[in-house]
Amino acid sequence: MITREVNEWLKKAEQGRYSYDDAMEEFVRISKYLTKEEVRQVLARLKNAL
Repeated sequence: MITREVNEWLKKAEQGRYSYDDAMEEFVRISKYLTKEEVRQVLARLKNAL
């Protein structure tokens, strides 16, 4: 299950409130807690936002 923290990060990334480097650094930090399917969902949301 994608947590509140991941959803908050996604919203900020979708709104452009992170630089690319900051977004990737945060993603690396939170990705270790996600399943493979959740990582796919996150990537799909980011691709749709960009």
